[in-house]
Amino acid sequence: MRLSAQRAGAASRFALGIALLLLAGGCSMAPRYERPEPPVPRTFPAADYAGVPSLGYRTLFTDQRLQQLIALALENNRDLRQAAANIERARAQYRIQRASLFPQVDAGADLSRQEGGQGADGTSASADVSITAYEIDLFGRLRAQSEAARNSFLASESTAQAVRLTLIGDIAQAWLGYAADLSRRDLASRTVEAAQRSVTLTEARLRGGVAPRTDLRQAQTILATAQSDVARYTTAIAQDRNLLSLLAGTPVDDALLPGPIEQVADLIAAPSADLSSEVLLRRPDIMAAEYDLRAANAQIGAARAALFPRITLGALFGVVGTSLEALFGDRGEQSWQVGGSAVYPIFSGGAARAGVAESEAQRDALLAAYEKAIQTGYREVADALARQDTMQDQLAADRLRMEASEDAYRLADARYRGGVDSFLQALDAQRSLYSAQGTLVATLLEVATNRVTLYRALGGEAAAGEGGEAAR
Repeated sequence: MRLSAQRAGAASRFALGIALLLLAGGCSMAPRYERPEPPVPRTFPAADYAGVPSLGYRTLFTDQRLQQLIALALENNRDLRQAAANIERARAQYRIQRASLFPQVDAGADLSRQEGGQGADGTSASADVSITAYEIDLFGRLRAQSEAARNSFLASESTAQAVRLTLIGDIAQAWLGYAADLSRRDLASRTVEAAQRSVTLTEARLRGGVAPRTDLRQAQTILATAQSDVARYTTAIAQDRNLLSLLAGTPVDDALLPGPIEQVADLIAAPSADLSSEVLLRRPDIMAAEYDLRAANAQIGAARAALFPRITLGALFGVVGTSLEALFGDRGEQSWQVGGSAVYPIFSGGAARAGVAESEAQRDALLAAYEKAIQTGYREVADALARQDTMQDQLAADRLRMEASEDAYRLADARYRGGVDSFLQALDAQRSLYSAQGTLVATLLEVATNRVTLYRALGGEAAAGEGGEAAR
């Protein structure tokens, strides 16, 4: 059935009233937000060798096995799944809060029939559209709460990006740790072979009365030390693999595991370019801290608005008839009801003003946390840069030490076999070589992990939440 012209006019006026309610609103009482000046120097120390912050992990981590392992972790890691769920929860909370800016419109219908008894027989029908207790946001309280929820949502996005960045760094470091332990086990195995030859030779010399028993015991000492290291690093390799499986969220295929650290250390590229310390402002943890600060700033507006009257409106448009035909025809009885209320807090024991003070104190605390996050990030980058500047000198020195130790061991072993020097000198040379080889492995690992640390300290890729997808 069609509504009559009168009914259509009434519905139009009711719709116009709803539109006016939607447009009703006022000013915001939240302080104007201005990003605080970063409390750090504008450039990093020795910026001529600083890193490129905008490069992704695929650019810096050039080994295909590591790239595939990181991609696997980004798909399966449980921490990332939890962070994604937290984003969705924050998004829903923002939508719930934002919904308070709009009136809730309800529609209802009722049909009843009465027969017999003392009352009059008949049918009654009614339909109504209503708005209940819609708050006119005259002082911006609801908008401030909505803005706070929005920034909390964006903070959760940045936190998830920080989890992603941490995961990438952890995967790279665990992968390099596996490579280093593989090198250490191989080194220990080679030392076992060399020590076993020394033990065999010394036993023969002992039986021939050429060498004393102390030479045999000393040879057995270095053999046992190397055998112990083989067992220790075999365990470490298994544990490294378990860690990689945990980070990846799934068992790791052998094809994705690295070779010795000597083969993979240079596959972690060293970023190099000038940069300003302002790049820290897009580090995920610093972005999350700023969004928290923005949310606290908006909450100040909500707390201030609570000091002023709260105005609510309600409206009802209904039709009553004796039948469905009458309800939607011309014989239905129309009714309007519009009401409003204003509540002003006269006395609340100072709770409202205390709420403003609390929100301002919270803002100040988060401001300090934001500035501390920037200072911490600056130090992490500066420390990584300072270490990067000296790593190559240390690496060159350790390589020279290992080459010298190798030569010294060959000479000492030959002199011992020729009866020129005592076994103690050969043994000391072998120990020095083993130590120098282990030190070089540790330095190669530190060179590579320092590059990973610099990647993490600079924030990796641009965070998805930075001016990115708006909450819908």
